[in-house]
Amino acid sequence: MKAKKTRRQQYVGKVRFSHFDIHAQSSKKVLVATEKNIFAALNTRTGELFWRHVDKTGPEGNIDAVLHHGQDAVLVVGNGRLLRSWDSSLGGLNWEIVLDSGSFQSACFVGHQGMVKLVAVLKKTIISLHYLSNGHQKWIENLPESETVDYQAVYSGGNGEVYVLGIVPHSHLAIVAYSVDDGEIIKQVSVEAPWLSNIQASCAVVGQGMLTCVDSATMSLYMHDLHLQPQMTQIPLQSLGLEVAAGFHPVLVSHQPNPAHQPLSEFFLQLGPDHHLLLQLNNGNIVTMRDFKPAMLTSFATTGEKTVAAVMSPKNKTACSVNLFNAETGRRLLDTTLIFSMDPNGGKPEKLYVQAFLKKDDSVGYRAMVQTEDHTLTFIQQPGRVMWTREEALSDVVTMEMVDLPLTGTQAELEGEFGKKADGLLSMVLKRLSSQLIMLQAWISHLWMLFYDARKPRSQVKNDITIENLSRDEFNLQKMMVMVTASGKLFGIDSKTGSILWKHYLENIPSNAAFKLMVQRTTAHFPHPPQCTLLIKDKDTGMATLHVFNPIFGKKSHVVPPALPQPILQSLMLPLMDQDYAKVLLLIDDQYKVSAFPSTKNVLQQLQEMASSIFFYLIDSSQGRLSGYRLRTDLSTEQIWEVVIPTEVQRIVSVKGKRPNEHVHSQGRVMGDRSVLYKYLNPNLLALVTESTDTHQERSFVGIILIDGVTGRIIHEAVQRKARGPVHVVHSENWVVYEYWSTKSRRNEFSVIELYEGMELYNSTVFSSLDRPHAPQVLQQSYIFPSSISTLEATLTDKGITSRHLLIGLPSGGILSLPKMFLDPRRPEVVSEQSREENLIPYAPELPIRTEWYINYNQTVSRVRGIYTAPSGLESTCLVVAYGLDIYQTRVYPSKQFDVLKDDYDYMLISSVLLALFFATMISKRLAEVKLLNRAWR
Repeated sequence: MKAKKTRRQQYVGKVRFSHFDIHAQSSKKVLVATEKNIFAALNTRTGELFWRHVDKTGPEGNIDAVLHHGQDAVLVVGNGRLLRSWDSSLGGLNWEIVLDSGSFQSACFVGHQGMVKLVAVLKKTIISLHYLSNGHQKWIENLPESETVDYQAVYSGGNGEVYVLGIVPHSHLAIVAYSVDDGEIIKQVSVEAPWLSNIQASCAVVGQGMLTCVDSATMSLYMHDLHLQPQMTQIPLQSLGLEVAAGFHPVLVSHQPNPAHQPLSEFFLQLGPDHHLLLQLNNGNIVTMRDFKPAMLTSFATTGEKTVAAVMSPKNKTACSVNLFNAETGRRLLDTTLIFSMDPNGGKPEKLYVQAFLKKDDSVGYRAMVQTEDHTLTFIQQPGRVMWTREEALSDVVTMEMVDLPLTGTQAELEGEFGKKADGLLSMVLKRLSSQLIMLQAWISHLWMLFYDARKPRSQVKNDITIENLSRDEFNLQKMMVMVTASGKLFGIDSKTGSILWKHYLENIPSNAAFKLMVQRTTAHFPHPPQCTLLIKDKDTGMATLHVFNPIFGKKSHVVPPALPQPILQSLMLPLMDQDYAKVLLLIDDQYKVSAFPSTKNVLQQLQEMASSIFFYLIDSSQGRLSGYRLRTDLSTEQIWEVVIPTEVQRIVSVKGKRPNEHVHSQGRVMGDRSVLYKYLNPNLLALVTESTDTHQERSFVGIILIDGVTGRIIHEAVQRKARGPVHVVHSENWVVYEYWSTKSRRNEFSVIELYEGMELYNSTVFSSLDRPHAPQVLQQSYIFPSSISTLEATLTDKGITSRHLLIGLPSGGILSLPKMFLDPRRPEVVSEQSREENLIPYAPELPIRTEWYINYNQTVSRVRGIYTAPSGLESTCLVVAYGLDIYQTRVYPSKQFDVLKDDYDYMLISSVLLALFFATMISKRLAEVKLLNRAWR
């Protein structure tokens, strides 16, 4: 099998921590740590990855803190489990140590005598100091009174002391100072602070070790000198002429440019969503330097000895302005305005990161990186030129569909000519002439563009694909990939180039939402536009909404979807169409009432006529219940069967049906003796996967039950004992393949089930679940697979003639294309003449992994979550998209390209042979005529 036309896009996810690499003036890196447990360096000129490190998923790989100084980037990982140091220039690991157990609280650099050589890590009950050069522990100390005091923060100002700050809720603040040299407690102070509950959320160290806190309840600032004062000094905000917005928790932001020196005396105080102040601590007094209102985001940045404050303010509904201010004086710096144009199809700005640098005239210049609610990173330079944009929402794709591109103008004209009934012969002739003229005009225009581009230098010729020039290619290989992300952002991506053609952000999406994307109308029904419907459901409440849009342009459809006042249990796409060729979407709520979209009179009439043949099922995994329903003519529902799985023994993991767009080419398999073994092709078959609730390796099991979705009849049941999940399933044609972990043998295993009707076909014209007197023959076999897997899918082609392959996403980042023939339950242990005739591979328990089966070669795809397959216009070609942390798109040819001429096909040779044969035929014909004439004269 061969794969080509590949494209990979790498992402990092939503950014949590970001630091610009400023150890050198010419540095082009920004270091980011993300919620996907990824640490990476981005090129500030292009936005591309310099390097990327992908850690474990879940809490074990969670990045708790990032400290950056010079070329060293220190990370605390896994709730304080590991302390790592990376070389920011090359991305190499300097060192890694395992920390003592305990819940992580905070970390900071410790400077001494103007140098940063140590790292302090604070946990719930201990504090440890480590050398920055090698990670070795200098000392570790237990925190005093850790049973009652909740230690939350650690601070060092470069004076040879490390301060640990903790609180006893609603009582007092505990401050412990340690000596950097030997870890001895220099002093221990207790300060009354009954209003304080969270140090990191309410406090910051400012200036010469002044702990400054803000409290919304008392509307006051509190100050405590870590070196001298024994008590807090209260400064009411009202005395400064300030007021906190109702229901808003004030936030303090300080800035410590160098860990070896004290923080700045200037700090930001946020009093509302759009209200920030730049304050200064001057001889124990708070001075208001500047009041920013309205102001959305603020940030400090330092270059050399200069520190500036950047403030983003709304300019109008579509743009924001960023301005620089001198941090010491609060004055606005001239010629520093930067305009950030907000994407109407994106989210609002959420974070602002500023890269400051010194110009040749010693003035401060800067670039800004803005993160928005939809996880987009935008890098801007003055006066507002966007240098690059990274759509990090694509690191969390949850579902997708591929939609055929629309026809060209000439193709649409031909569709209009043959798709409509003409009035008569004359009108048909006129229509044909007009179509030919349009095609001639398009051809001349195409030739002119070729000639015009040929005169230009190659660098100036643009081949950009836009929505305007999108059209279906000859073999329907180029499609629109519609992707839905967990953040609620939709994307339209060209499958040929990988470029994003449109995007749309849906606001107020629940964090635990489930998405289901359905294509209601394709581009085949010209002039009606294609239509997709996205069902967004809150997993907790079951409440759902519908978003209807055009998948080619991304625009919201003029069709108004119905309101859904009740929680939705099930949704299914029916083969029925309304008068505008849109498929009918059936929605079932928690009252078992049915609503249709679209719900025109024509649709309701069709539903009433076909009600007796519409069946659906509902799953209640908490009760272990799988129920079957049918539709009545009055559009009410009736339960007709129910299968109950005892929840105390096993639980339902998933239910897998067949894909509705799947085609089966052959009804049977030809045996070695030339007889036919007919497949059991039940389109209503469901594969129910269960796992045991007992996780003990001797008693755990995995079960698979094949159920007819119309009658509820159990066709087959298989149990894999001493096995556990996760279980990956593929259900297609007459076979089911599933993968699980064998606890007995400690290995991954595949099991395949194939269903056959036998040597005689019961009904060769139509399949009915209600008329099947005989149970199918079941063949099953298991195999050993030498690797764990992340996801599993089968190839799909237009007519189903091509051999089937299983596409397996591996944790290593490879995507394997395994021929289905290796997972054939009829593989014989003893080779016979008939098995050779059928080309059956002799049975071997181990499945091989051949290097040529990897369809992504050396392009690793991290954390593959799903694989989507779609047919193309060529029967030999299947379009594949793997998505997870990265997106990888390619084409696979399971039976090679049997319907396409090879790239090295010798057109000159075949043309010359045909031409020679033509002339030889003409000459032979002439010679034969002369011979016949001469024979007649004799």
